[in-house]
Amino acid sequence: MLSFLLAGVLLYFSLRGVDWGRVGRIIAAAQWRYLAAAGAITSFSYFLRSLRWRILLNTETWFSVGTVFWANMAGYLGNNFLPARAGELIRSFLISSRSSLSKTYVLTTALGERLMDVIALVLWSSLVLLGVNPKPGWMQDLSKTMAIVAGAGAVSILLLPHTGGMVENVLRRIPLPPGLRDRLLRLAGQILLGLRAFHNWRRLTGFVLLTVVIWTSDAIWIIAAARSLGLTISFRVALLLLTALGLGSALPSTPGYVGIYQFVAVTVLTPFGIGRDEALAFILVLQVLGSVMVLAFGLPGLYRLKKAKPSGGPPLS
Repeated sequence: MLSFLLAGVLLYFSLRGVDWGRVGRIIAAAQWRYLAAAGAITSFSYFLRSLRWRILLNTETWFSVGTVFWANMAGYLGNNFLPARAGELIRSFLISSRSSLSKTYVLTTALGERLMDVIALVLWSSLVLLGVNPKPGWMQDLSKTMAIVAGAGAVSILLLPHTGGMVENVLRRIPLPPGLRDRLLRLAGQILLGLRAFHNWRRLTGFVLLTVVIWTSDAIWIIAAARSLGLTISFRVALLLLTALGLGSALPSTPGYVGIYQFVAVTVLTPFGIGRDEALAFILVLQVLGSVMVLAFGLPGLYRLKKAKPSGGPPLS
């Protein structure tokens, strides 16, 4: 209910004064070669994301690229069409059910990956905001808050894995039933183990390099999709839009992020000379293209992993 209420409010502010006839004409005139290029770039980005998550998962065991790719795409399918970012649970369950890794450990690596994305986007957008004018008002107002959140996330990943002894001592001092205490100790141990995957410099270097390539590819995807509609978006503006879309996707959302993405597109793109009609046509094309790609890979991912036999022993508790 909250997601639909939020979508309704954002759509009201986004769609006021829109010439839907013009929006339709802009979309109808889309150049398919640029859309095909955008789809290919998106597929490449999804593949790189599976390689990046695999770096963390392979800390404790070994997964093939295909297994991680299909699980990752099933997760994106869940994030796109289910509430509360349920895709993170879906991809974590699919991976843990095919290995001896616990669901808690796998989910921690998945959420850690998302947190690193937030850190990267906030850093990039902060640099971009220094050199662009005019600035989207709400992004400028939130820039300091976003920087603090990103910094806190980085510190957490850095320090929390070293607190295992302290956490264990605290849990043992709290009066709890022995069974519950043991479960909490195992849970805390798996969470800290998942965060410790970032503490190897070789893995971290590979993770960071892939992150740079992924977000660069996504910015090029934005530029290509805009070009299909005859719009020109600079690389810096594409990064700002990606940051805003990424932050917006964390809000309670309807399937396909309807409402949130419309508001983001209008507020981010119009200060840079792109009209409201063009911005809405662009984001509609982007949403449809993204949904098609997620369905094309996510549904086969669910089917393949459902049919595949689990490898290794049963998941740890």
